[in-house]
Amino acid sequence: MSLHADSGLAKTKRLLIISPNWIGDMVMAQPLLQLLKLQYPDHAIDVLAPTSVAPVLKAMAEVDTILETPFKHGALQLRERWRYARMLRQRGYAAAYILPNTLKFALLPWMAGIKKRVGYKGESRYGLINVMHFDDKTKSRPMVPFYAALACAPSPQVPAHVPKPCLSVRDEQKHAALNQVGLSAAQPLICFAPGAEFGNAKRWPASHFAALANTILQHHPEIQIALLGSPKDASVCEEIQALSPQVYQLAGKTRLDQAVALMSSSLAVVSNDSGLLHIASALNRPVMAIYGSTDPDHAPPFSDIAHSFSLRLPCSPCKQRECPLAHHDCMQKLNPDLVWQALKPLLANVNVCH
Repeated sequence: MSLHADSGLAKTKRLLIISPNWIGDMVMAQPLLQLLKLQYPDHAIDVLAPTSVAPVLKAMAEVDTILETPFKHGALQLRERWRYARMLRQRGYAAAYILPNTLKFALLPWMAGIKKRVGYKGESRYGLINVMHFDDKTKSRPMVPFYAALACAPSPQVPAHVPKPCLSVRDEQKHAALNQVGLSAAQPLICFAPGAEFGNAKRWPASHFAALANTILQHHPEIQIALLGSPKDASVCEEIQALSPQVYQLAGKTRLDQAVALMSSSLAVVSNDSGLLHIASALNRPVMAIYGSTDPDHAPPFSDIAHSFSLRLPCSPCKQRECPLAHHDCMQKLNPDLVWQALKPLLANVNVCH
């Protein structure tokens, strides 16, 4: 949305959320929106977010308006920020919640004259943030309560009763997405998310995804298996399809809103630690979450049925883009049968075709 002066805007009480740049982080921040809506039921919530994050925000009931970030990634662009801040000022925000920890995003609400500016200390943001929270780096805190804490007064304590992230997709959106990619609404669907934006260390091998797909189809040939991801994930998904030709390779062929709708239609989602994993969790789909180089306790799945797989080797979580020991044991040794054994009970009521 582009911003223009609107005499009606200032009359509406509004809160501004500045989104993280990562899709998964914005999903994990959604409970913050739920808490703010409970505290300020008469305030509209606007979210300033990168274009890549916007489709997920459309599935958040608390969001009134999505403002797409006009700035280049990594650039300060002071002149552009002053211009944008003037337009934000016209919307009359009562408070801003700055989720990224960078200095440049804290500048914008300050420039816009928003009186209450809430966030974590980040890059020496004293003055720019005037309700300052502090992250205790000595303690591991899952991301959902980390963001939700911004709805409360600054405290070292984790907020009590943090809600789960929640996304919703209308039935007509589900049916449209299935039709658009050539999947049948009459057959059960399982989605795989074999990609990971951060790097190869977070990826379960293509051969393991293919082995799991072949096992599923051996027992349930009527199931459709869709491979989802960005254009960057297309090559690894093509590797999987070469080993399991019956899967539908949709990585790079679907928009994010279509992928969200497909996952919302699925029996289960098998995913690396990625944005799609957290979307599937927020849609409350059964999730098989695979962790190698990252910590399963830091960003766990939160759907009602969720299994986290991690060998918890002494060398993990290394949090590196590539395996520093060059063996990738945390993923290579995570046998596909482990995932199948957890997935199998979910398919017990699916009719077996002969």
